[in-house]
Formats: sequence, structure tokens, C-alpha cells
Amino acid sequence: MRLWPDPKYFDSPTIPLGELEHLVRSKAYLLPGLTMVLDLEGKDKKSWKYERGMAQYFDFMLAGRELVAPLFAGERFFDEKSLAGISDIEPGEGASWAIGWVADGDTFTDSHVNLIPTRSGGTHEAGFRAGVFEALAAFIDTRALAPKGVKVIADDLWQRACFTLSARIVRTQFHGQTKEKLTTRHAAKLLEMCVRDAFELWLNQHPEEGKKIVELTIEQALARLSKGKKVERKKSSGIATLPGKLVDCASGDVTRNELFLVEGDSAGGSAKEARDKETQAILPLRGKVLNTMSKDSRTVLANKELQAIATAIGVDPHGAEDAVDLNGVRYGKVIVMTDADVDGGHIQALLLTFFFMHAPKLVASGHLYVAQPPLYKLEVPSQGKGKPARRVYCLDDDELAEVLAQLKKEKVKEGSWEISRFKGLGEMSPEQLWETTMNPDTRRLVRMELDAKELTKARATFELLMDSGEAEGRRNWMREHWKTVEADV
Repeated sequence: MRLWPDPKYFDSPTIPLGELEHLVRSKAYLLPGLTMVLDLEGKDKKSWKYERGMAQYFDFMLAGRELVAPLFAGERFFDEKSLAGISDIEPGEGASWAIGWVADGDTFTDSHVNLIPTRSGGTHEAGFRAGVFEALAAFIDTRALAPKGVKVIADDLWQRACFTLSARIVRTQFHGQTKEKLTTRHAAKLLEMCVRDAFELWLNQHPEEGKKIVELTIEQALARLSKGKKVERKKSSGIATLPGKLVDCASGDVTRNELFLVEGDSAGGSAKEARDKETQAILPLRGKVLNTMSKDSRTVLANKELQAIATAIGVDPHGAEDAVDLNGVRYGKVIVMTDADVDGGHIQALLLTFFFMHAPKLVASGHLYVAQPPLYKLEVPSQGKGKPARRVYCLDDDELAEVLAQLKKEKVKEGSWEISRFKGLGEMSPEQLWETTMNPDTRRLVRMELDAKELTKARATFELLMDSGEAEGRRNWMREHWKTVEADV
């Protein structure tokens, strides 16, 4: 079979050879002993074979640089016996990994699911990172290795870490067609179970090497804290009084902090209870905010809701061409969290219009995200020994259909499950809201991006859909595209 990229569907019909080579080589180290060959017309044939798998790949990537401590490599795959009483995880699932720390120079991270490269990480990588960090935190606590007043966080551990991770998961869910990010919820729990105990045991068996990793981690923590103090001084000098309804977070580390813009007081109440108080702040919004498509900065700031948003974030309204200082921004992530219905979609559109028109530099720098709360909850009853009752959340109708098909495949008695549809975020308990929409390990976020080349086209689309003077254009657009709309009314 011969395939050529169609220029109609790709930015460029040229295959990126660097990525292709990395893909072929990665299969060789993920499957030790397998020879992979890349044969390009008019070029020398290349082949790779890694008898020692990930450990040998580390030698190649480090190119002579030394690790702070010996490589921590291992694997764990679950069978039916080891899964007794554990729900969600299926026999055969698990992972293999290798992780090492370098004192200086570039680092690398490679994660895969079923041999598919996941460049944007996902739930498996989040679980792996959490398990390794929790094991190191326990090692630090039991041996009292942290200096007084220094609290180590996960980022301190991962700043100088290199790792390769290969997860094996039976039922996978990915974000987008390119499968660059895994969203399978139970993968976080699976990987944490795989690696945490193994790394804790390794640290206790290699205490001197463990102390070297801790020293490097504390070094990163001290660097972060000294940087954080500078940011704090900047923030406290001349900042406007923060809005009264803002429930702020405790951390002064802007890179870790998140602000959730939440639709409605009831959802805001659940979010306040569900949040991680250290890094997550909540700003409840009442009703629909002003449509700012044709409004100037003065009108925007006269609106209480929008003024509260701008003040909380620490950014003044500005246009695409304005010079603006983003050093006063108080949160690394600003997350729009609205109901998964028509009203929620409308509020989301109004907020995105505000950010696109009056805070484009914030969007362009990658600060703006949209949360993806689930629309459905499935309660699946126990299926006998080894298969306890479980709860599954589905983002939309397509995902619900996928899950129901899977349940039928598993021979779960049809109709034994209970499906409920969330009317809104306020209907979720704090535990459900945390698990589905706020927990960094299991939530789904979509980052809003602003491509400078597409700016004119994006502005034209916003004007057509949001400008008060474009009623006729909108009517024509709806006549043309009405079949594509999936109206939830």
C-alpha cells in the first residue's frame, strides 16, 4: 500500500523526517531486541536495535553526561490475582519506565501508550509523575531531609528529570485525532500504583543515591522560592484591591496557580469546596457578562463583572497591537468553567470574546483554558467477584455511545446501569466536580491559542458571530450552516 499526504488536508505535504526518525527509533527501545529500519529514497538506510531497551536509549540521549544517581528502571503489569478488590484496572494493564536526574544541560521526556507516542502527556504521565513525587516526599519526610521553611513541590523534582514511559492500557481515550494526549481516567491511578511503591523501595535500598536526588530537588525549590519572592514584591506594589467575591489561593507561585471563572453562585459554592486551596482560586460570575465585541476599554472597565475578572487576573484591557506588561498576571492558568449546555456555551462565547478583544496577549501567551465538564454519569452495578460497582463520566453523546458499546462488549446486563444527565455544574457534589473537572490528574482542559497568521480571519469570525451590527450576516450564516449545529434545546 502506498500513501502520499494530500496537500488539501495538511499545512505541508512534506513528511517531517525528524519526527519520523524519532518514531521509528522509539519502537526499537520500547521493544528490546527488535531491529527497526528507516529506508529513505536517495539517503543512507538507518537502523536501530536496543538490546537493553530504555537503559541503552538513556546512554544515547545523554551522550556522555552523567546522572546524579543510578537509573531507576522497572515495570509492573497487573494480573487478575493482583487486582482483587480493585475496580477500573484490567488484567494486562501496567507500564515500564526508566527515570534519571541530570545536574545540568537539556532534559528529555518520552511517554507512550500502547507504543503510541503521547507528546502532550496525559493521565498516564500525570499518574507516573504523582507516584514518583509521592515516593520521594515520603523519603524526605521519614528522613527529615528538607531544610526548615522549605516545602518541596512536584515541579522541583521534575525540573532536572529525564524519563521514558511506556504504558499498556486496554481501553484508551485520547484527546483529538492525533492521539498526542491520553485522557483515560483510570490511567492516573494505574500508573501511580505501578510506580509509587517501586520507587519508595528503590530509595530505601539506595539511600545515598536518594539523598543526591533530594539535594537536587531542594536546590530547585530554593531557586523557585527566591524567584517567588521577587514576583510577590511586584504583585504587592500598587495592585488594585482584589474583588470581594474572589476566593484566592494560598500559593505565591504564579506558574502553579489557577483561576476558575465559574458560572453561577451554586457552582461557585461547589468549586470552593472542591478546589485545592493551595493553588486553585475561584471567581463566581453572576449571569451573562457584557458582549464586548464593539466596546472600548472604558466601557469594559465600567462593567463590574469584567472589571472583577481583569483585576483578579492582574491584566489591563488591551488590544492586539498594544504594548502590555504581563508580569502582573497572578495565575498561570485562567480556566473558563461553564455548564455543558446552551447557556453555558453562550457565557463561554461571551468570555472568550472579552479575552480575544481585550486581553489578546494573555491568550497568545498560553494562559487561557476552557474546562470540559462531563454531560453524563453512568452508575454500573457490580458484576460479581473481581468486578465491583463503578462510576463512569462521559463528556458528550459520542462518548456515552462508546462507553455503552464497551459495556455491552463486556457482557454487562443491558439496562442494569443507570444514566443521569447533569443539568449543570451546581448539580455536582464537590467530590464529583473535583474528580471530573478540577483535578489536574483526571480533568480535561482545552487551551485557547492565538495564531498571529490567523488573526484577521479569527477577528472576522468573531465580528460575524458577536458584533451587534452583523445581524444580517449572522442570519445568512445560519441559513448556510444550520445542518451542522447540534442544538441542545
